[in-house]
Amino acid sequence: MRIAFDVSPLSHEPTGIGNYIRGSVAGLAEVATPEHEIVAFAPTSPEGMRRIPQLLAGLPLTLKLRLLPFAHQWRQAWSRLGHPALERFLGPFDVLHYSDWMFPPQRAGVRSTVIHDLVPLHHREWVTPRTYSMHSAKYRDARSCDTVIVNSAFTGRDVAATLGVERERIHVATPGVGASFTTDGRSVDLGEAYVLTVATLEPRKNLQVLVDAHRLLGGRFLLGIAGATGWGEQPSLELPGIVRLGRPDDDELAALYRGAAVFAYPSRYEGFGIPVVEAMASGVPVVASSHASLDEAAGDAAVRADPDEPRAWADALVEAHERRDELVARGLEHARGFTWRRTGEAILAAWETAT
Repeated sequence: MRIAFDVSPLSHEPTGIGNYIRGSVAGLAEVATPEHEIVAFAPTSPEGMRRIPQLLAGLPLTLKLRLLPFAHQWRQAWSRLGHPALERFLGPFDVLHYSDWMFPPQRAGVRSTVIHDLVPLHHREWVTPRTYSMHSAKYRDARSCDTVIVNSAFTGRDVAATLGVERERIHVATPGVGASFTTDGRSVDLGEAYVLTVATLEPRKNLQVLVDAHRLLGGRFLLGIAGATGWGEQPSLELPGIVRLGRPDDDELAALYRGAAVFAYPSRYEGFGIPVVEAMASGVPVVASSHASLDEAAGDAAVRADPDEPRAWADALVEAHERRDELVARGLEHARGFTWRRTGEAILAAWETAT
């Protein structure tokens, strides 16, 4: 097969979606080549022209990038107009797999997309107007796809129920854990025991409950917050015992995981929750929100807490710290099941079923 794989979201500094795209195309390249050709493509900005080749360097694929001014507007117009077909730029292909950012037209072949979650439909208040507009249009197009890749069984059930996609067209390809996230390597020392959380600062990530739990614990731990600046109403983080850590790269994030007393993930809603498994692979006990969207990431290896209850979070953080040895052992075993190779195998199998 000749596979056209949209990598447009790699134009920006990667968050969860970008990490999934980079990891899944790497896993796919590992299992699909040399039998199949992967053409990674993107109409993109000058920043994307620089960033995408760096992120995909060394992978056995063909890279087709086109520099466009106002790339976002161009991608949206192309998707809505439905012309010209992608074959005009890439030549014939057997599979088109597109991302969250556009749904380009095609003349022939399997049509495939990935849905990470349906948060914009269920909780419009948790996303920006631009995100809602872009994703809701993509979700409508996904109903016509031959395959819909999802990152968890939870999201798969949601796609079937909410979008009406037949279950036989939905295929689960859970994310993998990057090579940086192991128990070996440097650990960060913040001078005191610390609870770490990792999230783009936005309402859905629910940092207020963690700030409140930290206050209830009366200084038992520092609270370290790593992640990109987001949007929307934020809790006050300029408080004693709270340390802002910026947005670390993978190696620095792995060192932060290793040094933490506990990793906390209080999100109200996820597609999967990759940081939960990254933390486990790095050898730290985890407390995760009890929302059902995190069940697969957490398995039976995390303490769970109600995302609306600060006292429950305070108690759970103490419990996880006291059960450290047990939870670390469980977490390491659980994390071994998540590799990008397995992600690639699941995606390739979905396309082979559809051809």
